[in-house]
Amino acid sequence: MGIIGWIVLGLLAGAIAKILLPGRDPGGLIGTTLIGIAGAFIGGWLSAKFLHRSISNHFFDGPTWVSAIGGSLVLLIGYRILFGNSRD
Repeated sequence: MGIIGWIVLGLLAGAIAKILLPGRDPGGLIGTTLIGIAGAFIGGWLSAKFLHRSISNHFFDGPTWVSAIGGSLVLLIGYRILFGNSRD
């Protein structure tokens, strides 16, 4: 899976993370989208580095999706903690 595949995966992972964690974000839709892309990259890297789970070359690999969504959730929560209260 190339860089374009990871960007698309990140966009979808960010959208799923937003559905799982509703509320107002300080950065809006663009900020959430960028967090999703970064979360996919970070989640995939952490999965490969610490869990010894190689990154699949297939777009529809379940563990790759879980790591991307997990990374997006972690970054979204951290972003909300650092830059504003999402429940106002």
